Amino acid sequence: MSRSARLSELVLTGCLLALSCGAAPAAEKQPYGYGRAPTADELAGWNIDARGDDGVGLPPGKGDVARGTEVFADQCAVCHGTFGEGEGRYPKLVGGNGSLTADRPEPTVGSYWPFPVTLWDYINRAMPFPTPHTLAADDVYALTAYILNLNNLVPDDFVADKDSLPKVKMPNHDNFTWGDPRPDTADKPCMTKCVDPASIKIVSTVEGQSLTPRTTGPLDAMQPK
Repeated sequence: MSRSARLSELVLTGCLLALSCGAAPAAEKQPYGYGRAPTADELAGWNIDARGDDGVGLPPGKGDVARGTEVFADQCAVCHGTFGEGEGRYPKLVGGNGSLTADRPEPTVGSYWPFPVTLWDYINRAMPFPTPHTLAADDVYALTAYILNLNNLVPDDFVADKDSLPKVKMPNHDNFTWGDPRPDTADKPCMTKCVDPASIKIVSTVEGQSLTPRTTGPLDAMQPK
C-alpha cells in the first residue's frame, strides 16, 4: 500500500470515528417513546388550592348549614362526633375557646384557625379520611358552613360560597403574626476592606426577650437554667 493510500485510509477512519462519537449525544436527547405533555384540563385537576386570606382559588358552588348537617352525619361524625366533639383520638372541631394559653390548649377550628377558607381547602383535599378529595364542591361548602355554625361563627341560615366564606372573621385571626419580625441579616461575603474581627462587639442578644422560653408550662419537665 502506497503512502498516499495509507494516509487516505487513516483520514477516512478518523472521520468515521468522529461521526460515531458525535451521534451518541444526539441519540441520548431523543424521547423514550412514551408519555405526553399534560392538557390544560389535566393540570387544572391538580390546581385545587384555595388561598386563606382572600379566597382566591375557591370554585363555583354553594352550601348551607342544613345540607352540611346531613353530609357531616354521613361522612364525618364517625370520627369527629355528632357535634364536632371528637371520637376517640380523632380531633375536636368545636370548643376550646380561650384555652390556647391554658395548660392543656384545645386548638379547634373555632379557637385556633385563622381563616375559614383554610377549612374549606383542608376538607376538599384531605377529607373524608378514608376517601379524600371525593366530595363535590357544594358539599365541601356545606360542611364548612356547618362546622362554622357549630362554633357559633355564622348563623343557621348561612350559605357558604366563594364570596361569603372569605368574609367570615375567625376569633383567633389577629393572634397570628402575619409579618416576619426577624431582621434581614442577609449579607454578601466581604472580599476587600473588611471590618477587623477584633473590633466587632456583641451589643445585644435575645436572652431575656421571651423569644424562646425555656419552659412551656407545668406539664413540661424542663427547668429554667
